[in-house]
Amino acid sequence: MTKESLQQEGLQKIKVDFHFLTSLFKQMLISIGEEELAKALPFDNQKIPDRKNLSNQKLTQAIGISFELLNLVEENAATQYRRKTETQFGLPSTRGSWGETLYQWKKDGVNEQEIAQKLRLINVIPVLTAHPTEAKRLTVLDIHRELYLLLVKIENPNWSTTEQSKIKEEIISLLERWWRTGEIYIEKPRLEDERNNLLHYFENVFPEAVRLTDQRLQDAWKTLSFSEELLEWPEHFPVIKFGSWVGGDRDGHPFVTPEFTAATLRLHRKKALKMTQHQLIGLAAKLSFSGYQTSIPQTFLDEIENTAKQLGAKGQKALDRNPSEPLRQFVNLLLIKLENTIKDHDELGEVAYFKSSNDLGDELKKLREILIDLNAVRIAKQYLFPVERMIQGFGFHLAKLDIRQNSAYHEKAISQILIASGYKDADYGSWKEEKRLEFLNTELQSKRPFLVAGTSCGPEADNVLGYLREVKKYVDQYGTEGIGSIIVSMTRSVSDLLLVFLLLREVGLQDANLPVVPLLETIDDLIAGPEILSAYLQHPVVEKQRKSVHPFIQEVMLGYSDSNKDGGILTSRWNIYKAEENLTKAAQKLGVELCFFHGRGGTISRGGGKIHRFLDSMPPGAMSGTIKMTIQGETIANQFANLLTASYNLEMFVAGTARQTLIPLSDTQDEQRYQMMDQLVDLARKTYRKLLDHPKFIDFYASATPIDVLEQSKIGSRPARRTGQRSLDDLRSIPWVFSWSQSRFNVTGWFGVGTAFEEFQKQQPESFEELKQLAKEWPFLKYRLIQIESNLLNSDIDIMKSFANLVEGPNTKKELMDLILTDHSTCLQKIADLMGEPIASRRVSKLENNKLRNTALQVLHEIQIEYLTKWRNIKETDKELGDTYLLHLLMLVNALSGGLKSTG
Repeated sequence: MTKESLQQEGLQKIKVDFHFLTSLFKQMLISIGEEELAKALPFDNQKIPDRKNLSNQKLTQAIGISFELLNLVEENAATQYRRKTETQFGLPSTRGSWGETLYQWKKDGVNEQEIAQKLRLINVIPVLTAHPTEAKRLTVLDIHRELYLLLVKIENPNWSTTEQSKIKEEIISLLERWWRTGEIYIEKPRLEDERNNLLHYFENVFPEAVRLTDQRLQDAWKTLSFSEELLEWPEHFPVIKFGSWVGGDRDGHPFVTPEFTAATLRLHRKKALKMTQHQLIGLAAKLSFSGYQTSIPQTFLDEIENTAKQLGAKGQKALDRNPSEPLRQFVNLLLIKLENTIKDHDELGEVAYFKSSNDLGDELKKLREILIDLNAVRIAKQYLFPVERMIQGFGFHLAKLDIRQNSAYHEKAISQILIASGYKDADYGSWKEEKRLEFLNTELQSKRPFLVAGTSCGPEADNVLGYLREVKKYVDQYGTEGIGSIIVSMTRSVSDLLLVFLLLREVGLQDANLPVVPLLETIDDLIAGPEILSAYLQHPVVEKQRKSVHPFIQEVMLGYSDSNKDGGILTSRWNIYKAEENLTKAAQKLGVELCFFHGRGGTISRGGGKIHRFLDSMPPGAMSGTIKMTIQGETIANQFANLLTASYNLEMFVAGTARQTLIPLSDTQDEQRYQMMDQLVDLARKTYRKLLDHPKFIDFYASATPIDVLEQSKIGSRPARRTGQRSLDDLRSIPWVFSWSQSRFNVTGWFGVGTAFEEFQKQQPESFEELKQLAKEWPFLKYRLIQIESNLLNSDIDIMKSFANLVEGPNTKKELMDLILTDHSTCLQKIADLMGEPIASRRVSKLENNKLRNTALQVLHEIQIEYLTKWRNIKETDKELGDTYLLHLLMLVNALSGGLKSTG
């Protein structure tokens, strides 16, 4: 069987499984008296239903649930396809996997010792955020997880007919629960809700996903006959740690108070310690080695005795519990120290608790060495390895909490601090860069604060100093392990970064060596980034930090969302690509390694897409081995809600990072390639800005998309706008992308590119032919074209036109729609030309996916436009009826986002 036939089999499986689940869903609807609704579901017959005698609200909900069933079926089919492909063609057949990565290295003649050394330098950090793009309630996400497990369960061929019937009944009951559960947030989720959602993944998903990912690496290692002793223990494996923004990211989020940050840090610690305790209890149960049958070294027995004495009565009790089982005694003593750590120390002093997770790690390594000496290596690998690996990844902090704030907010804060301290010219925001640097350079030579403790300066200053003081309390008590980075949004100059050190000094954190990180978001900032970074790394305060921290790795965050909003998708990606190269070169001149922190969103427009393609399309040599990446909104559930999918995505991340790390930085650039891309991007940006800078664009956008509905949605605790102003600059990138997706324009994912390719072909026909070859060979261009084409295929011209009919002023509508539709058709054609094959033969899965969804999506859009028109007409005059329409519109947002598999 070929891969193509396996793919066709997978597509058929999706149809069969979807039909199975929708038939059970219809059974459930009929059983509760909704027979007409069951008949109207527009999936099997692909006909638009007559809505005359149907409730639009119920039809919306039913279609929305059906879309989620389809998504579950597709996820399961993808897992089965990967299994079958590996069974038939071997581990290397899965694109982006450890199998493919190790196989390619071996084929290229890379020495296994070199590979083993490189793996030990890999450090990946997925960072979960609560950016408001998850439209589904947590209760509904739980139902999704249950249903996925039942779908997998019923595939077992060994079930009897009776057992299969029982599982079907369970599915039907679950579908009824889902039907009777409200789909959308009626109230905005609290920060606590968002934090609890992330804690579910940190506690219940990631530890097991890491274990499965490690197993995949070991399997590939053995399959390729590499030396097993090079990949045995936790320190041999890539480091996988996790980060979080919930409770630390306060850029435009007024509800993230200092108190919430403090509570989050302590909750993370409590959860990590409890996880560790659970693991140690399980380990103790497994290590029932008898001291009579096993010769334990006397030095180890003496150490157990001494530790027990230091722990007093509790220590003696631990020995008495298992008198002839020294390994259990050892672990029981670790549990006593851990319990004291959970309680925040002990009256017996430092010997009675763990100051850091490294201390516990050292004790477990002693245990490992004893097991190896006893020739119980299998036991060490089976039972001890997972505990050591968990400590390595989660420590006593669970996830590192990043602290993010906007540079403009810091400017207000320092101005208020200067006013309160009696500074004469205190309007820091109006100072030129030269004056700022002169002030900062002088101040940073001193250790004295500006303020007497307890002084109130103003809302911004009190907030900034408030949460930094909470960080100081945490660091003083537990160290910096639980703190990620201090990230400065909208970094536009080196003073934006140095100012943070002044704020850290104000609370006594100047010597904590916390990493201060630029976030380069706009096109201009990405271009200026290397100059900013060079000046920053050579500043005395940073040079001091570089000497103190080993190894010193400078983090730089790249913004995919704002650069896209600023210049369009091709301009954004190309400038990020060049920024990675130029930032790497700037850092290398100073002997500094970089960790790029990719601020990806869930959609292609905001950097989303398949992670192995994302990593493969990075510039050669721009990966140090340490990488951070945001996992945002609905992407968290899509990638990690189900364990096998979670381990697959984690494997893609770690293996892809390793693969890129072995690629050296090129000394020379292909000048012609860069010139072609620069010209294309210049053409694309001009067309893109022609749309956004049109005098009537804001009016067009406000009418032709449901942005006004999204601003009323309850999908996240964060406001849709940073300051509340109704301007494009103030609008967050998430609702910007979400609104274009809902109205099926998707301009954020393709607009400007078609015209650029057409103009480029006219101006340089020979170079356009060279682009065709690059589209096959160069991952950056190849994957950009695939992604842009996917966004074009997700758009719908008829739906666009229907939304455009909501725009007042025929001239404005015609002018802007002509611009959009011309670029749309041109872009589809030019990409087909560049790829060398028509869409029909290249995008079979995508087209089949769309075919299953299109009729139902059309139904939802008809209702959406109908209700949007009514709501806009009466929302100011009849609040009660307006609220009814708005609730239905929010349900439609939810149903459509499931059908489109996209929010913001």
